Amino acid sequence: MPATADFLVEIGTEELPPKALRDLEQAFAEGLRQRIVAAGLGGRPLRSFATPRRLALLVPALAVEQPAQKFEKRGPPVKVAFDAGGRPTRAAQAFAEGCGVAVDALTKLETPQGSWLVHRGESPGRPAAELLPAMVAEALAELPVPRRMRWGASEVEFVRPVHWLVMLLGRDVVPGEILGLTAGRATRGHRFLSTGALELVHADDYEEVLREQGSVIADFTVRRERVREGAIAAARALGGEAVIDEAVLDEVTALVEWPVPVTGRFDEGYLRLPEEVLMATLQGHQRYFPVRGAGGRLLAHFVTIANLASRDPEQVRRGNERVVRPRLADAAFFWDQDLRRPLAERAPALAGIVFQRGLGSLADKASRMAALGRMMAPKLGADADAVARAALLAKADLTTDLVREFPELQGRMGYYYALRAGESDTVATAIEEQYLPRQAGDRLAGSAAGQCLALADRLDTLAGVFALGKRPSGNKDPFGLRRAALGLVRTLIEARLDVALPDLIEVAVAAQPAKVADRAALAAELYDFIVERLRSYYLDGQAPGFAAGAVTAEMFEAVRLRTPASPLDFHARLEAVRAFMSMSEAPSLAVANKRIANILKGVQDEIPGPVDPALFEAAEERRLHDAVEGLLPLHAAGLAARRYGEVLQRLAALRDPVDAFFTAVMVMTDDVARRRNRIALLRRLRGLFLDVADLSCLNAG
Repeated sequence: MPATADFLVEIGTEELPPKALRDLEQAFAEGLRQRIVAAGLGGRPLRSFATPRRLALLVPALAVEQPAQKFEKRGPPVKVAFDAGGRPTRAAQAFAEGCGVAVDALTKLETPQGSWLVHRGESPGRPAAELLPAMVAEALAELPVPRRMRWGASEVEFVRPVHWLVMLLGRDVVPGEILGLTAGRATRGHRFLSTGALELVHADDYEEVLREQGSVIADFTVRRERVREGAIAAARALGGEAVIDEAVLDEVTALVEWPVPVTGRFDEGYLRLPEEVLMATLQGHQRYFPVRGAGGRLLAHFVTIANLASRDPEQVRRGNERVVRPRLADAAFFWDQDLRRPLAERAPALAGIVFQRGLGSLADKASRMAALGRMMAPKLGADADAVARAALLAKADLTTDLVREFPELQGRMGYYYALRAGESDTVATAIEEQYLPRQAGDRLAGSAAGQCLALADRLDTLAGVFALGKRPSGNKDPFGLRRAALGLVRTLIEARLDVALPDLIEVAVAAQPAKVADRAALAAELYDFIVERLRSYYLDGQAPGFAAGAVTAEMFEAVRLRTPASPLDFHARLEAVRAFMSMSEAPSLAVANKRIANILKGVQDEIPGPVDPALFEAAEERRLHDAVEGLLPLHAAGLAARRYGEVLQRLAALRDPVDAFFTAVMVMTDDVARRRNRIALLRRLRGLFLDVADLSCLNAG
């Protein structure tokens, strides 16, 4: 067994950005893990640590030395390395000398490109202590840091200034310099609850020393659960339940090293504000946990997490109450001021707000949404007048003070303001639902008017930005077009809205003020872009009824090639293809479809007429023809009702006559009349399968 030791690395910094801390921790861990594996150093699964002031990794049982490394060095081709008499040439001798061996110690490597002289051997592994500093430095350099900073006179760059570096392999310091610091064994504890350096005797002492001597809970997950449990217990002591948003929980965890819950209260008069305003103030601005009472209503209490156990917790409580008070006062003032002007009076101000240069103002966008929504309304069972009214008011809440303060509340505040102004519930709900779904997994618009508005908003944005030529490229998608397209297809499929997407796209493109040379080509390009969002929707298991891996790329392509106009129709076809692939007949018919497709591709110049039974020569031709003719009435009815599963199930019954046909019949006979008749029969057969999907795309295995 090779000798092993625990390896610890800790980077001590100024306070790291809380929203990025977890990503930095995980990226650091994965970067070092990959390098350890590549170096052959083994080790048990590493542990990662992250607090506001540190990133650290502990790798148990790391090999203190690499195993011997096999190598292969390729030299000249054999035909160059030896002369006609088999004697080594100068090329072979020079290669051997460079490798430090005799020519007869070299071996030959046979490849499709020829035979080569090679030198194979083993080199001793390097000590882990020599490899680790560079591995750590490389992993740190790859961290997802949008902007790195410098400090002092140093040229070193990192996400925050670095103050100490620990690298231990067992009990020994790993010599090396990273980010301008020399490695040592001294860590540091809590900024206020600990003083001086904390010497680590052994790498495995790290977590315990920080907890017991430094008042630091280094493990992010452990600290996160302590924050959660503390908030829950504190809220229950107040007679309520803590409202714990996972994103807020992560951010609070990233702000503290020694979490201590503290409760506070605010004036009950602020409970008159919409709950979302209180939540945004407490969670978004203050990183507090709101508290709900027994009836589900918010209480005038909150739980905050301090970064230390204060000797005077009452002072801490009053301080937090003092901080939140003006925030709530501002929110109440904004709410009262906003209610003085109804949305209808605010809407004209949208004409002065640019939506996007080249696409007009927000008022122009609202007008386009109204026209598109009115067109969709009858198909979606919505009131066209209500949809148009909601569209014209949809963006008006962007002019309010509360939405300027809390942009994440746009739409929801529009709902409240619309109701207060006497708008119908249909209009108010549609104003809120225009933004749904806001992100992956979010709820969809539930009302018909809301669905019209949600679709119109996304279609207008997609068409407009495409008209400007600003398509997403690579990972860059500044306008969120991929998210908009996914929200569009999710709404159509999951809400079971059967509309022709190309028609909607054409209308949206035609309404754009940007000059477009070929609107039909742009509409086709936008349709393809939206369909591509369907690919990940199905292949990644986001679609209802489809687990990850249930749909293959071949299944998706089989349906995509038929270009269904309605995404809901696309969904139904894909369900049928997936069910078909589970049938025993599927592999044989997939092969037959490929064969038929290839035959038809090779005879595109042939112009067959209708199938003529009088030209049949073999019984297998008639049998296949009769089987095809026999299912035509049910086939047409199944297609009309979109019972694609039944259609493919009936077509699966053709396996035996199809197999028999290809076994007994030569399609490409010299007899022109019979050849064309057989081509006509195959074209008829392939057309039946193409009515659902192009099965020639499917993997016959």
